Amino acid sequence: MRERFGQALPRVAATLPGPRAAALVDALARTECPALTARRARRAETSGASHDPIVWARAHGANVEDVDGNVFVDLTAGFGAAAIGHGHSRVVESIRAQTERLLHALGDVHPSDVKVALLSRLAGLAPFPDARVILGLSGADAIEAALKTAMLATKRPGVLAFVGGYHGLSYGALATCGYKDAFRAPFTDQMGPHVTFAPYPAAGEAGSHHHALAAVRKAWEQARAPIGAVLFEPAQGRGGIVFPPRGFLAGLGELAHERGALLIADEIFTGLGRCGATWLSVAEGVTPDLVVTGKALGGGLPVSACLGRREVMSAWGAPGGEAIHTSTFLGHPLACAAALATLEVMENERLAERAVRVGEPFRDRLRTKLSAHACVRGVRGVGLMLGVELDGGARGLRIVRRLLERGYIVLPAGPDARVLSLTPPLAIEEALLDAFAVALDEALLEDGP
Repeated sequence: MRERFGQALPRVAATLPGPRAAALVDALARTECPALTARRARRAETSGASHDPIVWARAHGANVEDVDGNVFVDLTAGFGAAAIGHGHSRVVESIRAQTERLLHALGDVHPSDVKVALLSRLAGLAPFPDARVILGLSGADAIEAALKTAMLATKRPGVLAFVGGYHGLSYGALATCGYKDAFRAPFTDQMGPHVTFAPYPAAGEAGSHHHALAAVRKAWEQARAPIGAVLFEPAQGRGGIVFPPRGFLAGLGELAHERGALLIADEIFTGLGRCGATWLSVAEGVTPDLVVTGKALGGGLPVSACLGRREVMSAWGAPGGEAIHTSTFLGHPLACAAALATLEVMENERLAERAVRVGEPFRDRLRTKLSAHACVRGVRGVGLMLGVELDGGARGLRIVRRLLERGYIVLPAGPDARVLSLTPPLAIEEALLDAFAVALDEALLEDGP
């Protein structure tokens, strides 16, 4: 009997992309911005393996089917957006019901009832009482709302961010993106010199969190603008699945508050159960002034939020005229309905607890399974945010492709792509994870020493 689509093992033909996907990829190259096509070409040159994409046709649970009928296991959860699984029935039902009564409202002028409900639900999730919320469409939107809030509240333009950090690529967020200098370099002349970068420590590196905090203090002292905001990820996702040493985040919070700066936790990737808690920062001993969430929040639809302390958000005050932070699709009814359903699923299915219950044994099984491979430098992670570090980026890109050919979708992470990022749907069956471990072992053996 064929397995149920959503929790099925891969079924992949011999050649990827298949004929229908290949034709669509050719069409893509004729119409897509060349930056993306060129990226695939560069990866192929670096790794010696093709990086032509498959073309998705449908997805459910942990499975994706492409236009040629191949079935894959998605270990990215769609960049983390499908944390509850692709096309969850509760979310689909909620969106369908919302389409029948209201597609669009008037943003900040005449809001929808579903927007009001979502704001109330999010305020209740905040790690501080009486929270206030600003909605957005993307993680970068919410980051920029947090940065604006910090500027209004502190009157200090400086931001302290971290090397390796990724917060989005729109201009305000891009200025704080320490992931790669190359991301900012073409646009430097259009960005103000208000961001200072400090090194982000990795657990297990030489030194302790005290040394890491000393480096933060040094960077702070070298800032060209008075620091009003400290922007951090509790664990760096795109930066390489990097977790800081115990005590670092708590110490960072103390330092920020001692110096009168606001602490902004970017929980876009780590939050809402991915790492076993609603907010990883709070679980690690720090309560931020502003929390940013997105990705998983919409269950597949674009919506994000900046949650702030009431006294911090009061800095927005009454503009006395037009709103100074708004957008046409602010609090879009379909996205709000999807977000409410997503939060309900997360709570009812206890997905945060499941992330730990399933993720940590999976991490340990990977460590055992991959211990014989000299090219594997480590397996790390919390909950279902895991990384397998290899000995170089070229190998990382090759293994990503070898895994795709075996039916597993993974992404490379880190500036040089040496880390395999594993962030599957939180409800993924353990049998699929076990099968992936076997496939990864085989891919590494095939790749050679």
